[in-house]
Amino acid sequence: MTRYGWIRLGIVVGAGLVLEILCRANIVSRLIMIPPSEMLASAWKILATGEMKNDFYFSLVNIAFAIALSVVGGFLTGLAIYSVPLLRSTLEPFLTSYSAVPPIVFYPMLIVIFGLNRIPQIIIAVMFGLVPMAMNTINGLYRIRPVFLKVGRVHRVSALASVFRIQLPAAAPYLFVGVTLAVSYSVIGVISTEFILSASGIGHQISFAYDNYDNRTMYGLVVLLLAIATLLNSTLRYYSQRMLQRWAR
Repeated sequence: MTRYGWIRLGIVVGAGLVLEILCRANIVSRLIMIPPSEMLASAWKILATGEMKNDFYFSLVNIAFAIALSVVGGFLTGLAIYSVPLLRSTLEPFLTSYSAVPPIVFYPMLIVIFGLNRIPQIIIAVMFGLVPMAMNTINGLYRIRPVFLKVGRVHRVSALASVFRIQLPAAAPYLFVGVTLAVSYSVIGVISTEFILSASGIGHQISFAYDNYDNRTMYGLVVLLLAIATLLNSTLRYYSQRMLQRWAR
């Protein structure tokens, strides 16, 4: 682990100790928050008993589909918009203002069309994650230095080789930012839709526990959800850094 990793871990542990003291001293009411040690114990119980394995499977499948569609669809959308100047001039203002309209407002319409199943949830999550990926793809391709492409033409690099050996490595930092945002927003989209109308999933179980004042289950699930999100982002960060180092050689 790097020095910055240890610093981040120290901040998390320190914050957890402060919350533990505040909760144990009844400065923070148990109706609002339970001690972090009890959160971890509840999370371990949920994992050990496997009582919600079907909900985790449901959510993780939705998240996997949403991430794949957001990343691939966002990249292809950004590439298409970048390749056609007229499309770029026309659609880019719409993409930049897209975040002003939360995709969750389309959920009732999607339920009417597709029914109360996983499809509306995946579509909403893709609507969250696709646009950041597309915008970062456009920005990355747009910021490629022209001299790179000129050197490729001088050495008679084919169009396909130019894409994989010049353009993608040059745009990689922006593409990885787009992937990170797409992953984060896809998770947010899936869990938020499960809060609203879903018969299963992590978000549904958190909402159910909240409505029934079951703080132990609610915070245990929140801890597990944070662990999943942290694992996804850490893995993505690790492989993106390795890929950038490889392309920089």
